[in-house]
Amino acid sequence: MKSTLKIIAVFLFASLTFYSCQDQDDIDLAKQDNLEVQDFIWKGLNQYYLWQADVPDLADNRFANQGQLNSFLRNYTDPFELFDALRVNPKIDRFSWMVKDYTALEQSFQGITTADGMEFGLSYKSSGSSEIFGYVRYIVPNSDASKKDIKRGDIFVGVNGTQLTDSNYQSLLNLENYTLNLGDNNGGTFTSNGKTVALTKGVLAENPIAIHKVIESGSHKIGYIMYNGFYADYDKELNNVFGELKAAGVTDLVLDLRYNGGGSVQTATRLASMITGQFDGKVFSKQEWNAKFNEYFKKEDPELLKNYFTKDLEGQSINSLNLSKVYILTTKSSASASELVINGLKSYIDVVQIGDVTTGKNVGSVTLYDSPTFTKKNVNPNHKYAMQPIVLKIVNANDFGEYYDGLVPTYELKESLSNLGILGELSEPLLSTAVGKITGTQKLTKKNPSLVYKYFTDNKAMNNLNQMFIEKAPEGLLRAL
Repeated sequence: MKSTLKIIAVFLFASLTFYSCQDQDDIDLAKQDNLEVQDFIWKGLNQYYLWQADVPDLADNRFANQGQLNSFLRNYTDPFELFDALRVNPKIDRFSWMVKDYTALEQSFQGITTADGMEFGLSYKSSGSSEIFGYVRYIVPNSDASKKDIKRGDIFVGVNGTQLTDSNYQSLLNLENYTLNLGDNNGGTFTSNGKTVALTKGVLAENPIAIHKVIESGSHKIGYIMYNGFYADYDKELNNVFGELKAAGVTDLVLDLRYNGGGSVQTATRLASMITGQFDGKVFSKQEWNAKFNEYFKKEDPELLKNYFTKDLEGQSINSLNLSKVYILTTKSSASASELVINGLKSYIDVVQIGDVTTGKNVGSVTLYDSPTFTKKNVNPNHKYAMQPIVLKIVNANDFGEYYDGLVPTYELKESLSNLGILGELSEPLLSTAVGKITGTQKLTKKNPSLVYKYFTDNKAMNNLNQMFIEKAPEGLLRAL
């Protein structure tokens, strides 16, 4: 599993080579001053942050000794304030974040979150207004929302009787228990219709493989997969789905990533290998770290910065379709690992993108723990803070990775509230367009500008689930080095 090992090796070598070895006096001094968390934040970002060279307070020569560093850290009693202060301009770094409990962070990367199961998008009511509305995209099976009278396409305008705005949406929609105020769209005017739905969040594991089926149209057998998250725990199940499509003799594939905020780089590489298969051992993507990491890797082994197409999935053979063209559905919520699949495949096959411009997340992160190597081994037992800073940029085999403003679709077709359709059905506009392009029987559906509203955000982005990350280092490999 060459690609996986390379990804892991990058983090392992970096951890063991560049960690600024603290002596026990430094550790004790930070602990005595109650600065353990702040000390961890500064040292982790100093070593790994992609834009370390652009933050003066993170410079290697900024502090002569631990005492000077501590004097600086005392200005930040709130660890989150320090974390934000050490980041570059938010317009450049839109995606680094930190948590107080790494257990919840780790679970989220496998699709396990505290949620009610209503997946939604938020848009502005009108230009210049701060008021927003929500619309249901899909309902996660076996969730609280799945037991309530709410479905795809429903509109909500408030929570607990309060109108949603671009400044209060977080506090309202992140409540553990809340009541949605449903509404109607009357010619562009959004009003409450008096209906309500009470929702309660609980521990929820979402299978990212929402739909998979074969659509027969003329001489074409079209595989369709709606895939909503790059969660490594489901990689073998995803491979089995590709096995079913392969056995069915599919001639084409529509990969629906419209609500996929991303996830594991390793999973993205595996998915690309399932779609193709004829490029085993070739470069799928390349990683670019900060200057000191790049210098080390280029000197020691440049191959460690490359992710390769693979035929192996933890001892199980990858089920590959050997396609030379793929159709991918996107929205503004298609981010990170979703964009990596699109951009990575473009170096080798024809990628027909249908939908809206994607998020524009061409950078990846890794979980940093407060430990001697920033891995979870020997983690500090005194707290559970962890960071998820941006540590690398990813480009494809042709060295292209400049899509900060998103990947532009081949055929633009934004979802319309007037006709969201039923996911997986041929009547659904985006899928219908893809099938029409495959068979040559249908023109692009014309969009109605009056029914398309300015996108604001979605629930996955709200909860930092629009990520692209490399896997944490396994302890066994760490001991072997």
